[in-house]
Amino acid sequence: MTPDFATLHASATAALNGGDLLQVGRLAQAMIKARPEAAAGHFFFGLAAEAIGRTGLALQALDEAIRLSPEPDYLAQRARLLLVARQDEAARAAAQAALARSPGEPATLDTIGCVFTRLGDHAAALPLFEAATAKAPGNLHMQFNLASTLGFVGRFNEARTHYEAILARDPTHGRAHLALSTAGRARPEANNVARLEAALGMSPGPDDALQIRYALAKELEELGRHAEAFGQLDAANRRRRAELAYDPAFDSRIFEALDRSFADASYFQGPGLDDAAPIFVVGLPRTGTTLIDRILSSHPDVRSAGELQAMPLAVKLEGRSDTPFVIDPETVAAAGGLSPKQVGAAYMARASAHHGAGGRFVDKLPLNFLYVGHIARALPNASIVCLRRNPMDSVWSNYKNLFSTEFSYYNYSYDLLDAAAYYVLFDRLMAYWAKQFPGRVLEVSYEGVVEDQEGWTRRLLAHCDLPWDDACLRFHENTAAVSTPSATQVRRPLYRDAMARWRSYEGELEPVRRYCEAAGIVVG
Repeated sequence: MTPDFATLHASATAALNGGDLLQVGRLAQAMIKARPEAAAGHFFFGLAAEAIGRTGLALQALDEAIRLSPEPDYLAQRARLLLVARQDEAARAAAQAALARSPGEPATLDTIGCVFTRLGDHAAALPLFEAATAKAPGNLHMQFNLASTLGFVGRFNEARTHYEAILARDPTHGRAHLALSTAGRARPEANNVARLEAALGMSPGPDDALQIRYALAKELEELGRHAEAFGQLDAANRRRRAELAYDPAFDSRIFEALDRSFADASYFQGPGLDDAAPIFVVGLPRTGTTLIDRILSSHPDVRSAGELQAMPLAVKLEGRSDTPFVIDPETVAAAGGLSPKQVGAAYMARASAHHGAGGRFVDKLPLNFLYVGHIARALPNASIVCLRRNPMDSVWSNYKNLFSTEFSYYNYSYDLLDAAAYYVLFDRLMAYWAKQFPGRVLEVSYEGVVEDQEGWTRRLLAHCDLPWDDACLRFHENTAAVSTPSATQVRRPLYRDAMARWRSYEGELEPVRRYCEAAGIVVG
């Protein structure tokens, strides 16, 4: 006897809540067969298709569900899937369509909020997370999203309150521990060391343990307990490095492919898009890129668009590279025959979904340093600024920062010598770009900015063809959202205590020093 539609619907809901997406797919097909005019079957089928990587099929199913019944949740899930499909502008429109139908379910509000967060619109996301948390006060996932967004917009005390509430219910919540540790500076009279050590003793899961150790290392370093700090990082990173099985040769091949491609006179040639002038702030992460972004975006004629994936995706998608990585030698090669103007237009179309239309904006994705050649030709009026920091501080800051585990870009950062090798590749590539595109990149010294803020700010503005404005010296008064680990630091005036931190670990970093010096890099 075939189950009736209501029974199928209830079973599909139970399977979805239990994470059994294969069963959801089977039940969804039965629902569609029983009642093809009912939207729910198409909706469940779309979620099941996404689970097996069929994003296009999933969107088709959701479109059919929305045609039959434009429920807010269907529209919200469509917006989320459009982000997966890297259709940012369409995702924003779908999220706004979902909002227009006055969603009331906490999960729907949270999903729409997450879409706006991914688009860098934290002001739009915040009220949605607030409403979701008010309706589902026991949902720690939603409360964490709210706390994170409060931190991004500078409401740190409120963010801390929510993080503390999360930890009261889940003492091993690694993301909350790490967020709290980055929200302020540990002091002898006020720190979380004992609580973090206790959390480690509760046998947290691997991801939570990783985040707790990073949080503990940060606080120990700030308390001057450097040997203990290094021990926590070493334990966390050794395990993570083993899990990733990172191969440094993979990154080396990318740099070699860029060198080889741009040495070919026929590679990526032709006119670019000359009616756009974005500002790119590039460099290794954790070397001051957020600081420069804030200085520039404090100018009344400039906005920050955050860390966009727009250029990597423009090169990847326009070149129709079908490899699983955003950048690899095959993707670099596939871009060779593209029109620079085509790539520039694709970049601007994608960027506009984040920053809006018109005006100068800053794209501060650090790893756009890999795309300097593509940027220079695709956007001939773009300004490019590269942050340079002492090599030893650069390596140390990468090693001690937990980057998003969703991306493979940063897999070099879990081992000191891997990070040193990556620094050498970066250093050589920037020297190569300087020869290939003389004058296009302004290399900015982080230490120089700290020592002579006004002098370097004047150079920055001149390079970006911007008139002088005193507001750029008061970057810490900028109220715009910041969604990087530097969110608290850039809301206070320049400080010197981030310089030469590596010297507290000279013994541990001696292999890094030797590696860099053998590569001809001065580390003093």
